[in-house]
Amino acid sequence: MTILQQFIDIILHLDIHLSMLAAEYGVWLYGILFLVIFCETGLVVTPFLPGDSLLFAAGSLCAISELSVLVVVPLLIAAAVIGDSTNYWIGRGFGLQLFKNKDSRIFKQKYLDQTEQFYQKHGVKTVVLARFMPIIRTFAPFVAGIGRMNYQRFLSFSVFGSILWISSFTFGGFFFGNIPFFKKNFTLVIVAIMVISLLPGIISYVQQKRRAK
Repeated sequence: MTILQQFIDIILHLDIHLSMLAAEYGVWLYGILFLVIFCETGLVVTPFLPGDSLLFAAGSLCAISELSVLVVVPLLIAAAVIGDSTNYWIGRGFGLQLFKNKDSRIFKQKYLDQTEQFYQKHGVKTVVLARFMPIIRTFAPFVAGIGRMNYQRFLSFSVFGSILWISSFTFGGFFFGNIPFFKKNFTLVIVAIMVISLLPGIISYVQQKRRAK
């Protein structure tokens, strides 16, 4: 099985993988979840990590295991805020240098351009709105750092956006993930979450192409 196939399998069967991790590592799963959310928001090289679907699956797991949703939610909010701030300062200190190589497979110029256009359209609200958009949520704090946005203002929007994002998906998984219908069709639910998350970015991309023509 290739790395890509393994990654897709993990995303589509997050409930199984998280259950296995919970059984094997117990409370250490809190640290694993913290690390994934921190990396997705804090490291510009990991925009591919499954944020939304992971939160929903984690919430579902809290409803049927010894994991506490009252611990998971504030812990992951902290991970998202710390990740945002880390990404902001990386962008502020090294952002432009990292994107000098136009052929880079990691620091893709198109991701940077998409996020900059999103900032132009939504302003500082991007820090909140981007929470619900894969890839852009990873690059939003990075671009804020490059643009030297006032850090206190950035942080306030980051905290607000993190609370909304983590709470909505985690509690959504906690309350709905173990309803028989959702549990039986968990893979379809995960795919639906991924599609809905990507939809705003796809619509924005199509609109840009139309304007260009």
